[in-house]
Amino acid sequence: MDNKEDFSKYIKWMWKLFFGGMVFVALLLALASFGVFGEMPTFEELENPQSNVATEIISADGVTIGKFYSENRTPVRYADLPPHLIQALVATEDERFYSHSGIDMRGTFRAAFSLGSKGGASTITQQLSKLLFHGEGSRNILLRIMQKAKEWIIAIRLERQYTKSEILTMYLNKVDFINTAVGIRSASRVYFAKEPKELTIPEAATLVGMLTNPSLFNPVKRPEKVQQRRNVVLKQMYRNDFIDENTKERLQKEPLVLRFSPDSHNQGLATYFREYLREYLKKWVKENKKPDGSSYNIYRDGLKIYTTIDSRMQQYAEEAMQQHMANLQQVFMEESKKNKTAPFRDLTPEQVQTNLERAMKTSERWKQMAAQGKEEAEIRRSFKVKTKMTVFHWRGEKDTIMTPMDSIKYYKHFLHAGMMAMEPETGHIKVWLGGINQKHFKYDHVNQGARQVGSTFKPFVYATAIDQLKYSPCDSIIDAPFTIPAGRFGTLESWTPKNSDGKFSGIQTLKTALAKSINTASVKLIDRVGPSAVVDLVHKLGIKSEIPKLPSIALGSVEITVHDMVAAYSTFVNQGIYIEPTMITRIEDKNGAILFESVPKSKDVLSKDVSYAVVKLLEGVTQSGSGVRLRTGPWGNSSYRAVTGHPYQFTNPIAGKTGTTQNQSDGWFIGMVPNLAAGVWVGGDDRATHFKGIINGQGATMALPIWAIFMKKCYADPNLNVSKKDFPRPENLSIKVDCWKQDEPVEEDTNTDEFYF
Repeated sequence: MDNKEDFSKYIKWMWKLFFGGMVFVALLLALASFGVFGEMPTFEELENPQSNVATEIISADGVTIGKFYSENRTPVRYADLPPHLIQALVATEDERFYSHSGIDMRGTFRAAFSLGSKGGASTITQQLSKLLFHGEGSRNILLRIMQKAKEWIIAIRLERQYTKSEILTMYLNKVDFINTAVGIRSASRVYFAKEPKELTIPEAATLVGMLTNPSLFNPVKRPEKVQQRRNVVLKQMYRNDFIDENTKERLQKEPLVLRFSPDSHNQGLATYFREYLREYLKKWVKENKKPDGSSYNIYRDGLKIYTTIDSRMQQYAEEAMQQHMANLQQVFMEESKKNKTAPFRDLTPEQVQTNLERAMKTSERWKQMAAQGKEEAEIRRSFKVKTKMTVFHWRGEKDTIMTPMDSIKYYKHFLHAGMMAMEPETGHIKVWLGGINQKHFKYDHVNQGARQVGSTFKPFVYATAIDQLKYSPCDSIIDAPFTIPAGRFGTLESWTPKNSDGKFSGIQTLKTALAKSINTASVKLIDRVGPSAVVDLVHKLGIKSEIPKLPSIALGSVEITVHDMVAAYSTFVNQGIYIEPTMITRIEDKNGAILFESVPKSKDVLSKDVSYAVVKLLEGVTQSGSGVRLRTGPWGNSSYRAVTGHPYQFTNPIAGKTGTTQNQSDGWFIGMVPNLAAGVWVGGDDRATHFKGIINGQGATMALPIWAIFMKKCYADPNLNVSKKDFPRPENLSIKVDCWKQDEPVEEDTNTDEFYF
């Protein structure tokens, strides 16, 4: 009897505990529901949970080339998630996901009785509620119980509010995969450089395996542990009949293969363009408000910026720049070994010190220490203390130890480049390449830095003469000594321009004079039309630089950006119609509503006949002038030929112009085909950083190869449809342009466009 009574007593206590537990849980849920444990999300918040969504920069060919974000999250639709990713997630994180209503009671009791040793009880819906509304769980047991109750209530409400597919999508869009990857789309791009729908089963299993502890299962730092975890996920997929045993065994043997591509503001395609776009958007959001009057946030409002950049062309341009500039830098460094004032030339020791002093005072180190209230003497001393640093090198970043002053000297050695390409007919910018490495060199040489343009300015003089004096490319001009007297056009002294070789070639056609870049011809033309007429035309062509109305501008003694030069040259190809360069086609909000659409801005500047005549002049440059190496190949000394590769051998019509400024400080090439114009500038940030001689220092050697390599790559990609056709000839052309049947090659242009006043 006693045994029966004791057993009955235990049974009663067990039921009391059970019902007591049920009452406790019910009370807990009721209290949580009424907000006793803290404010609960409203219906509206459940309907529209707030998330920081990255602004996405999309190229003309539909590729995401960058993002602006506080959290690198770009939402993806359920339809864009591969089935095996969903299967891996459910099999690993919540096997009964499709059968519960937010809370898995079976899992909860299992976790309670095993004290968590057999796994947790959180469903995917509960994990989502935590991610959306209260974040990390508390370490305090009582607080954690309260949070758990809130999770249950929110999970139940989420299940009522959303379908299972929507919950899975929200969860995968919200979870943090570390290494700048928030959400499944960012994770797919960062770890495997692809979209989620392209993930293979092992790749999907890898990302799902990270969810339990992203820091522990970090593919970059712990690949072996991540591979083991991936195989556990594959085992779970087999256990839940999503894959068969043979597939599981085969996939578990595959190595972990990553294509780690972090979405960094300093990495990826078009970094200089993206930085320029960021500043543009900061101004745009101030002028364009939301319907409620608040401002858009480019870091969390999920805007979609549709740009004109072509990701393929941008990639080809960056490859061309890297290939050529690495080689050019090698030649420059070799030449600098014999230069006692390297990296500068033509400077006294005092001038060298002045340059370094200026660079020191404008450096970030100086600015930061000054902002901290440091004394100047202390700041100066810091520039002499050896410091660990990572520096740029063409063979990859290098960790080194040097003084900040030595790093200034080191970076002054580098030659830089700027390049822009656009469609003349639409004004759409296809390539924006502001420098050699945006992480280490922030200055943008497309739109931020104006440099002397040298002979690339001469076509504007010729265009003015053809337009106003009715000249043709076939008219003659005498290459002979010529002087502009003091007082003419406001000059203070008489000026007699010289050709670089000190020789004069007599009677030449305008086409040959431009092809040979003869200085006296350009100066004679500007003397006839007047500098004011040339400046007026240049400004109509969209060039914003202040240009003095002096005859010396005929030789390019003015500073203009790559951006403005390419746009101006494009006008010649576009039959005299200037199109303002465009970089954005439209802006959408995260729901797809259009906030902005670009409207082309254009104006008539020159007639079709005059524009075509200038194009034919510029064709002469690549047929028999300073751009003739486009038809043959790289010239220069033996050391340079050794690193530049094979001949270019273009056979299609190309209009273009090289430019080289005094002392070889700037090298230019602007080249055009009927549907694409591209301009390249190369030089040192400091004008005293330049080659010793004209062979390596001219525009045809410094800048033209980047254009040539880029165009070779474009022509090799048939999807780009870059034209090889003739430039369209106006009907009833009134200007004679066909001067001779065949152009004869001439000497390489070695004009340095020296200015004598």
